[in-house]
Amino acid sequence: MTPPFPRLPPHAPGMRIGLFGGSFDPPHEGHALVSRIALARLRLDRLWWVVSPGNPLKDASELPSIEARIAAAKKILRDPRVAFTGFEAEIGARFTCDTLDYLRIHCPGVRFVWIMGADNLLQFHRWRRWQEIARSMPIAIIDRPGATLKAANAKAAVYFKSARLPEKEAALLAVTPPPAFIYLHGRRIERSSTELRESYLRSNNGKIQRL
Repeated sequence: MTPPFPRLPPHAPGMRIGLFGGSFDPPHEGHALVSRIALARLRLDRLWWVVSPGNPLKDASELPSIEARIAAAKKILRDPRVAFTGFEAEIGARFTCDTLDYLRIHCPGVRFVWIMGADNLLQFHRWRRWQEIARSMPIAIIDRPGATLKAANAKAAVYFKSARLPEKEAALLAVTPPPAFIYLHGRRIERSSTELRESYLRSNNGKIQRL
């Protein structure tokens, strides 16, 4: 049964809040950089790291606990505007579309923006109800190594081509009716969570600690 009162971070009508969802296994400086870019360029009041129970497109059997990943994330980024939450597990949401449905119902008046790396845009068309997601909330796409050129030709980017805002209008995204998306460029961190996990495994004889 879905808990009646999940622990959502503080929010209020009119606030501009970025939603940065992912497994964060492990969280790293690239995630922190995306957060800083989003806060500054999109003029957000707050940003939530939505730490998921697991990506439906990946094997989640070896994921550390949500609590462990949130604890690690808090060491990566210390900013009073950033909150770390695992509320998706509390409401039983496995897909992003379910998460956004819940927030629209329970956080009326909040101007949410979905934030994703350009590498995730390449597979966005595989997400459940991806077109509905794009039509329900503005999306900010942050440039990532290896995805700069590919992202512009991603299926979702082509499908919603007419909804793309010029990068100079980033501050307007949160108040633009969806579908609306913007592609933000800036400093990039080369290493990914996958590379960090593989490096950890190599340095620990193939064993990785799961908390």
